[in-house]
Amino acid sequence: MIPEPLFSLALALEAGEWGDEARIEALAQTALEAAAADLTRNEAQPFPSEPPEVSLVLADDAMMTGINSEWRAQAKPTNVLSFPAFPLTPGAMPGPMLGDIILARETIEREAGDLGKPVDEHITHLVVHGFLHLFGYDHIQNEDAEKMEAIETRILTSLNLSDPYGDIEPV
Repeated sequence: MIPEPLFSLALALEAGEWGDEARIEALAQTALEAAAADLTRNEAQPFPSEPPEVSLVLADDAMMTGINSEWRAQAKPTNVLSFPAFPLTPGAMPGPMLGDIILARETIEREAGDLGKPVDEHITHLVVHGFLHLFGYDHIQNEDAEKMEAIETRILTSLNLSDPYGDIEPV
């Protein structure tokens, strides 16, 4: 028996050359399922019986620069931005819409090259990172950053991917 998904994914290609959308969607689905399963198992994160929706927006650097400028007063692209539909703290029950995760293709490709890792692996990491932000995890304070990074590392390890932060101790 196939378990019911803990969320539904809506993919929107808004800007940029992303290639095979079905491949990106499958990559994101796998990353999000692993993240949701980990949060349920290890962080006691509840999910409603009706799976909430996550919107994954595929953008380019120009679009991301506009969004980043408008919402964060930083007129430059960034790799990922997350916009929760409703404020949520870790462990709280989410509503019907979790929120949006926006990815910028050129920045992701450049960073993957700088890190010497496959683009798909970097996309997977950023989808997980953005998903955690939708649940209220952040990395502003050192203690919060350590917790979030350890959860990300644990999730990525479950997908047989490398630790993006180095030698973080799993929580």
